[in-house]
Amino acid sequence: RRDAYRHVSKTSIKYGQQSAQLKDIRAFAPERQGRWSFSSQQATLRRLDKAFAAFFRRVKAGETPGYPRFRGVNWFDTVDFPKDGDGCRWDATPRDPVTRVRLQGVGHVKVNQHRPVVGKVKTVSVKREGRRWYVILTAEQTQPEPLPKAGSVVGIDMGIANFLADSNGEFVPNPRHGRKAAATLEASQRALARFPRVRRDKRTKNHQQAVQRVADLHRKVRRQRLDHSHKTALDLVREHDFIAHEDLKIRNMVKAPAPKPDPDQPGSFLPNGA
Repeated sequence: RRDAYRHVSKTSIKYGQQSAQLKDIRAFAPERQGRWSFSSQQATLRRLDKAFAAFFRRVKAGETPGYPRFRGVNWFDTVDFPKDGDGCRWDATPRDPVTRVRLQGVGHVKVNQHRPVVGKVKTVSVKREGRRWYVILTAEQTQPEPLPKAGSVVGIDMGIANFLADSNGEFVPNPRHGRKAAATLEASQRALARFPRVRRDKRTKNHQQAVQRVADLHRKVRRQRLDHSHKTALDLVREHDFIAHEDLKIRNMVKAPAPKPDPDQPGSFLPNGA
């Protein structure tokens, strides 16, 4: 798309044109592009189309555009299959007690299934996080049973010292997962800083292990925060029929304010919050 637009003709290429080119590309390289799922490759093109649509929307709105960046093989972590049975098959060996997913071009892959799937599987996504791989399913379900009436209405307010406070005067403490992992993360980052910055394929084994340790710690903290948020939300939904909250931008609550110049002392700045 970029090269076509840079041409003198200023050609604009859309998803439909790129999708039509897939047949020729797969026929030209049957052992490379032709071995993968056609529908999955189309899903990747749809993601590209959404990225460009969001880019042009931001340009028209006067926001920071953020031109879509090319994602190489080491930065492309998710593969989507729009339909179960087209390029992939969930629970491909149902008579086997071990759950497996079949991926076109890869074969059967054993899955550590942590909970049963409710409903009919519609889409399958394979996601890479570091050295781990996850299968994400979207299933079609019947209308779920409504929760029993709790007879309670509550208002909540997100905070910093506490995770949240409700209108009944109760507080949910902030677990401070990041602060608890700070010392270990700092040591791992110092160990990583001893290695020179080189291309990923030029890293030594020890360098790769140091990178992985830092990534694992960040991933652990992120999952702990998500787990705490989901469990807190589940408790609120089970205990109350109606939940009111302020329309806040949580990111702004942890963002440092822009420095303000001190009018009495040129070259100095006022303290935060002044």
